[in-house]
Amino acid sequence: MSFNPFDIFINITSLGSALSASLQEVLVRLIFIAWGFILIYLALRRFEPLLMFPLGIGMVLANIPGLHLAQPPPPGSNASLLTWPAFLYWIYRYVVASEIGPLLIFLGIGAISDFRPMLAYPLAVVIGAAAQLGIVVVSWVALALGFQLNEAMAVGVVGGADGPTTIYTATNIAPYLVGPLAIAVYSYIALIPIIQPPIVRALVPKKYLRVRMEAPRKVSEREIIVFWLVMIAVVALLVPNALPLIAALGLGNIFKESGITEVVERYAKTAGQQLLDIATILTMLGVGSTLSWDFLSSVAKVSGLTITDFLLKAFLCLLLGLLAFVVSTIGGLAIAWLLYFVTGGRVNPAIGCAGVSAVPISARVAQREVSRVDPSNFVLLHALGPNVAGVIGTAIVAGSYIGFVRAFVPWMVP
Repeated sequence: MSFNPFDIFINITSLGSALSASLQEVLVRLIFIAWGFILIYLALRRFEPLLMFPLGIGMVLANIPGLHLAQPPPPGSNASLLTWPAFLYWIYRYVVASEIGPLLIFLGIGAISDFRPMLAYPLAVVIGAAAQLGIVVVSWVALALGFQLNEAMAVGVVGGADGPTTIYTATNIAPYLVGPLAIAVYSYIALIPIIQPPIVRALVPKKYLRVRMEAPRKVSEREIIVFWLVMIAVVALLVPNALPLIAALGLGNIFKESGITEVVERYAKTAGQQLLDIATILTMLGVGSTLSWDFLSSVAKVSGLTITDFLLKAFLCLLLGLLAFVVSTIGGLAIAWLLYFVTGGRVNPAIGCAGVSAVPISARVAQREVSRVDPSNFVLLHALGPNVAGVIGTAIVAGSYIGFVRAFVPWMVP
């Protein structure tokens, strides 16, 4: 056998590449594990603990070397949980990727939410719609920063301040970004009491915080049920991709408002408590597992997104999420100001910040800012109207985005 010196060079190069790849894997796993422990620490400090605990635990478990708990099975294999015991992958596949997790969360949200303030004060719908401004603006900003169209749209939806809708949208059009987007939206929802007050104080002088609003009218259970039936029919015709979210939200609320004792006590209670908790735990575990070397390595083969590109985009998602919240808050306040002038001063501009659909946190911010100036002024019920209207508005915008990507740029969906 003849000796070829180039064989040694090739072998050394291959070994160097293998070591480099292994080092990159170790570093990425350590980054994600550290990130996961940060989320767990935040949960222990009572920073969205119901969400941060399973998110952080999912990240840590998915990145423990040697376990590969989030690794997808080989393409074309007939793997099952028994033959491929990567349980975090199966949670992601059957709870998150199937969309069942976010939909069950929406069902639970509907069962514990009150949509009477929105129906009692129809102008709330306008404010809730205006607060979607952050979605549109940040989508364009993300495009300018080099995000693909599907990625930019998924990032923009963070501005709606709705966790399940953000997860649902990302799962449909940019699944590899679902992890950082979920962390961004839930982190900023928790920070709304810090983010929004300076904006309200800068844009609404104390004089206008004293504006008193008429007490909202009473809304019957029958009116709420009719509203949901009409809403579901309209969304099914105009924005079918938003129908699963709206239908789940409406069904949960119909359980609550049906007036039938058995339904309210059993279905509404189960949907709003036990089922909501189970869906949240499993969804957050599945989302956390996407922030792992195994998951991203499998996605990279399809999307062409390198680990370095992902980490950069994940960091940008956090920054853009903050921008989206700020712009959405400004959009809601701007329309509230317009309504103040149109109605002759009968709308307190502060309720505009509640158009951001973080129920009921942003509505409480509006009330707190008003109470700071006039403790006897009560606008919480009026603020809850834009708040729940924002939930519906975000779902409709998200459905429009999903429909656009599927219809016009389907090749962008991994």
